[in-house]
Amino acid sequence: MPIDIERFEESPVHELRAGDRTNAEQILSFLAASPNQAFTPKEIHEGTTVSRGSVGVVLSRLEDRELVRHRGEYWAIAADKDVNKTLSALTTARTATEQLGPEDPDEWGPGMETPTEDT
Repeated sequence: MPIDIERFEESPVHELRAGDRTNAEQILSFLAASPNQAFTPKEIHEGTTVSRGSVGVVLSRLEDRELVRHRGEYWAIAADKDVNKTLSALTTARTATEQLGPEDPDEWGPGMETPTEDT
């Protein structure tokens, strides 16, 4: 999938490996590239490397996080979200996990417990 020249010129090299992006990152990037358009899941599948069977699941999760919206069969990027910040945060979190390993909530210390269903 192509990227815009600004991203090409300004992004760190480690962020320019399309094959390393998660399905959510691919879909968000695809939708964010055309903020004035909405796409069907089939069109999203064809515009990314996300498998057809995964597109719907990923879109639902992104909708739960209010990062995308849909009407009927069409999906679009959320109108009021800064998707670039979200994508940057996802990339940073993934890189930190790769370099430092997964987080262990038991190591967070007092007052930093994992949220429960009630909180």
